[in-house]
Amino acid sequence: MNPWKEESTVLVTCPKGLPPFLGREMRDLGLEGVRELVSGVEARGTLLDCLRLSLEVRTGHRALYELARFRAKGPDDLYREAGKIPWEELIPADGYVSVSSAVRTEAVNDSRFANLRLKDSIVDRIAARMGRRPDSGPDQSRACVFLYWQGTDAAVYLDAGGDSLSRRGWRTMPGKAPLQETLAAGMLLAAGWPEIAARGGHLVCPMCGAGTLAIEGALMALNRAPGLGRENFAAMHLLGWDEEAFEELRDAALTRARSTLPGGRVLASDIDPGQMNAAATNAAQAGVGALVGRAVCDFRDQETPPGPGLVIVNPEYGARLGEVAKLRETYKALGDFLKQRCRGYRAAILCGEPDLAKCVGLKPSRRIPLWNAKIECRLLVYELYEGSRKRRDD
Repeated sequence: MNPWKEESTVLVTCPKGLPPFLGREMRDLGLEGVRELVSGVEARGTLLDCLRLSLEVRTGHRALYELARFRAKGPDDLYREAGKIPWEELIPADGYVSVSSAVRTEAVNDSRFANLRLKDSIVDRIAARMGRRPDSGPDQSRACVFLYWQGTDAAVYLDAGGDSLSRRGWRTMPGKAPLQETLAAGMLLAAGWPEIAARGGHLVCPMCGAGTLAIEGALMALNRAPGLGRENFAAMHLLGWDEEAFEELRDAALTRARSTLPGGRVLASDIDPGQMNAAATNAAQAGVGALVGRAVCDFRDQETPPGPGLVIVNPEYGARLGEVAKLRETYKALGDFLKQRCRGYRAAILCGEPDLAKCVGLKPSRRIPLWNAKIECRLLVYELYEGSRKRRDD
């Protein structure tokens, strides 16, 4: 078996709501047979394609290469069928392997037991053929195997990335209730930020928290692949690893990246100095510290240069940090800010509470379903035409 050259099903997982945007990313990268699922996107490709996806996609969590698919009525079936995979051709006998899973079956009460049986199957086969077995445990920095088991249907994958692809390597200070990088990228893609940036538009991020939206927006405008900040991928620790081929993928991504923004500015603000300190640290770690303008201020005082541009906000919505009744005035003030200060912009607000959305006082042109962890949200998109803005000196 040579997964580096042989095509199989490739599965990139993502949060619910993001498959349309992840699917577009994968098509743009030239993947064939792209098919959107509820929480992921399938295509055809090699393990090297998975590595490229791990470097390039902004909205995916794991890039998985399918090794086998089979029926498993219980743990013994899992052990037996997984033992038919030539693991000795994939994982070094003196290496290390970690197993993780998504298990929804009555065959086991605890996914950890499924992980253990699959791990046993892997290392027992390698030991039988190579005379020694690899170490194993929870560390996902080396060879990683992923199990999907629903009902009696099971699939076993190699995980090209290991740690979730949302961990870009730049978030050293998470701040309060941080927005996941993949969701931030999905919000920006859904709101049309790449097209606005290409026209020289600005990105304005009030209530920026730890700066995730501003940083992801800057990286997107620079066309800088999100995985370039990572030093390690799980696929590097598999047999057949081709460092030269990987460097070609990195070099291609670096060649496409810009060193300066297309024309607009990226501006971020938060009323909390601690949050802005986190945003500054994270932006510097991401290599965009000099490109993200920052201010400690109330969102009402956020600078908005003449449009075009995108104002994008992830305000509190009661489920995590605040209570709905206390936030109504905030949302009303946010709507006033958009109407009065953001003429010629598009605006996008991630809202997890319908009652608060009504307080904005604007009619959205689109309501895009997205999930923030387990919270079902809507990305409310508004077109703020020139005539809708009062003079600033009013």
